Amino acid sequence: RLLFATRFNDSKIVFSRDVTPDSRMLFARDIRERVRRIAPFLQYDGDPYAFIADGRLMWLVDGMTTSTAYPYAERFGDHLNYIRNSVKATVDAYSGEVSFYIIDPEDPLAATYARVFPGLFKPASEMPESIANHLRYPEDLFKIQTRMYAMYHMTDPEVFYNREDLWGLPREIYKGQQQEVSPYYVNMQLPGEQGVSFVLFTPFTPSRKDNMVAWLAVSSDVDEYGRMVAFNFGKQHVVFGPMQIEAQIDQDTEISKMLSLWNQSGSTVIRGNLLVYPIDGSILYVEPLFLAAQASQLPQLKRVIVSDGTKVEIGSDLPDALAALTGWRKSSGTSTLTEADVDQPGYGGEGAVDQDGLSAGAALDLYRRAQERLRAGDLAGYEQLQRQLEQVLKSMADGE
Repeated sequence: RLLFATRFNDSKIVFSRDVTPDSRMLFARDIRERVRRIAPFLQYDGDPYAFIADGRLMWLVDGMTTSTAYPYAERFGDHLNYIRNSVKATVDAYSGEVSFYIIDPEDPLAATYARVFPGLFKPASEMPESIANHLRYPEDLFKIQTRMYAMYHMTDPEVFYNREDLWGLPREIYKGQQQEVSPYYVNMQLPGEQGVSFVLFTPFTPSRKDNMVAWLAVSSDVDEYGRMVAFNFGKQHVVFGPMQIEAQIDQDTEISKMLSLWNQSGSTVIRGNLLVYPIDGSILYVEPLFLAAQASQLPQLKRVIVSDGTKVEIGSDLPDALAALTGWRKSSGTSTLTEADVDQPGYGGEGAVDQDGLSAGAALDLYRRAQERLRAGDLAGYEQLQRQLEQVLKSMADGE
């Protein structure tokens, strides 16, 4: 008691009758601080995330082994030229129990730490499946890799020396200010694959230009964790980047009037992150609009803006905006499915759409059901409904 009272500068610990031999003191409750105290030799990702495993609330923190002395390696900033995501740390949100798992046994630094501190690390084979299903690729590591890839994608020595094809990260308007686009997690179908993958994604632009030239994605799926896919549009194709779409949004008279009206009413309009989604050989741009009243700073989603690069549309939610973009929104607000619509893939069986429904309504129904499956933890059902939603959107685009 005396030691804890000294540590926390609280004399009540010494004299309180509530403290018994069975009492436990839980401190260092900040997730990153807790794992850093146990293993200070690792660097940790700045975005710990919570999940539920076997009915318990858990936190996961990505741990990285780093060095400043790796031979002949490019230095990132001033503090490292070697980094690997070799450790996953989990923290039980109730008991505070911490477990460290080595997921990259080929990392010599992680292997050395495991020998120096026996019993601290567990092999990846001991990680429960309920935890392994929630692993995701760390954002901080991916940011470093995108910086490096923006330069080292050039394989021709002369082009590399002259920096002729140097890439950069695009910019966007967020909360009224320009900022660099941060990587984001998204479910998408990678080129050449049939299923949907959970990936961390970022687009690229040429250095000091706004058009988009490529994108890079890394998988977080259990069976393909860490696999990277790069897609280069090629110089013969002109693809709009986020800032060019932001300019189109600013030039849209309907959206400008709406934003001006909301701002005049005393509320604050917040433009969310502009997201880029590759879909079936084309690009979909999505930007949410939030409204925060003066009395309450909690923003509410009010509209969603979408674009295919040629036009900009706005809707009350994503399906409504997509319906406007594909030309399926009618002035009366109704549209009936035809027999040709019903014959399209994705109709019938699981997720079948009634012929009296709407094509846009069918998309909305599939989207909401997919979100319900995701919240319930049914990833297989979520992926199946996502595939059906994609087929519905494709059929709507084909009928434009």
